[in-house]
Amino acid sequence: MKKNLLSLAVAGVMLCVSPMVPLAQAQEDAPSLVAGALPDFSALVQEVGAAVVNISVVKKLPTGMAMPGFPGMSPDDPFYDLMRRFGFPVPGHPGFPGGGAPQISQGIGSGFIISADGYVLTNAHVVGGAPGADTEVTVTLNDKREMKAKIVGVDERTDVAVLKVDGKNLPVVRMGDPEKVRVGQWVVAVGSPFGFENTVTAGIVSAKARRLPSETYVPFIQTDVAINPGNSGGPLFNLAGEVIGINSQIYSRSGGFMGISFAIPIDVALKVERQLVEHGSVQRGKLGITIQSVTQELAQNFGLKQPTGALVANVEPGSAAERAGMQAGDVVLDVDGETVNDSGDLPRIIGEKTPGAKVRVKVWRNGAEKTVDATLDQMQSSSSPSVAKGQNDGGSDKLGVSVRALTENEARRLNLKPGQGVLVQSADGAAARAGIRSGDVLLAVNNQPVDSVATLRRLVDAAGKQFALLVQRGEEGRIFVAVKLN
Repeated sequence: MKKNLLSLAVAGVMLCVSPMVPLAQAQEDAPSLVAGALPDFSALVQEVGAAVVNISVVKKLPTGMAMPGFPGMSPDDPFYDLMRRFGFPVPGHPGFPGGGAPQISQGIGSGFIISADGYVLTNAHVVGGAPGADTEVTVTLNDKREMKAKIVGVDERTDVAVLKVDGKNLPVVRMGDPEKVRVGQWVVAVGSPFGFENTVTAGIVSAKARRLPSETYVPFIQTDVAINPGNSGGPLFNLAGEVIGINSQIYSRSGGFMGISFAIPIDVALKVERQLVEHGSVQRGKLGITIQSVTQELAQNFGLKQPTGALVANVEPGSAAERAGMQAGDVVLDVDGETVNDSGDLPRIIGEKTPGAKVRVKVWRNGAEKTVDATLDQMQSSSSPSVAKGQNDGGSDKLGVSVRALTENEARRLNLKPGQGVLVQSADGAAARAGIRSGDVLLAVNNQPVDSVATLRRLVDAAGKQFALLVQRGEEGRIFVAVKLN
């Protein structure tokens, strides 16, 4: 019996140990890998490790931003959260005193060399955002050589930074194609988590084109590769030893790895890198529209066969979109032949184009395709004012909202014309189920403008059991909401 158990144990071990699989073959055969044929990453690591670097950043902080007793620690330091949890005084802690001379903050991260003459890619947050005179960056190679680095440029929107060190014939990584990566394939990360240099972790691609709430320009690659503080800026490799992404973010409730990591696709990063090297900054095109996703219900309301494209909720006055004749209610289907599958695709497509570029935009309008030509502006931020409240002036029983006309001051603050839209005082029934809430301004029903309470009632009665409302909502701007009546 003991002999049989020993045999089973040995057999179990042998299932987990296999000869090295060649890199190119492993990439091709990845979908067919089973427990008895797991890849050996040692050859890959030996091939790419020399081009992966450790990045150390030293920055002077304003008075009171460093920890007494721990002058080298800042909120970016991997051990900051650990010290806070054990009760040591940290910035923001009640026991942390202010005052004193400027202190020194130290941070660590990872990066990789992309050219033999010393250009290095990493994350913007690794180098602390925009470069300054008080920031000193040191790049340490795998062979322990240390080189002072210049910050060539930083793009905080994509979290990409480019560094330059003085060197010749430096080892470089090879670039892969993120579009060819499939969910479920093996990937490998190399970096310096918690300062432990040349650390290798592996996992699989969990999802592609993942959109994060605060990001509109990066279709992240999601993996389950172990990524921790210090890994940021390091490369994500496929089994062929090619970089397919820059490890950038983790989802965590504790500050440590929880099985969900996000990498910037390398093609996105390289487009940013080129502009940073050539111009020192990134310029992005702007259409001047507010967009939202197309749900199944909205697709039905607009006569689309599938919920695809980006729905235009608002067109900014004087913008490239207005000059091109775009309208609220248009659904953008493609730009210059590049398909817009989801609303998250459009900011990236437009943002990759330069201001002044001419683009051909295909939209879905009133049940048919239409093409418009636009000359892009330069992107700039904008915000919408809040909606004021007042006294009730009427209601719509069928929709389930109590509404009133806007005052002149309210309309002026919202950049609305007199008589444009009605203000929601309360929402119930179908409206509440659709997400309508107090303070919303109802502007249109199925693209028919609402200029009074009576008009709203008439349009809702004529719309049938399902329709789309154009809503202006405080700082969120304009959105379409699909409504279903019982």
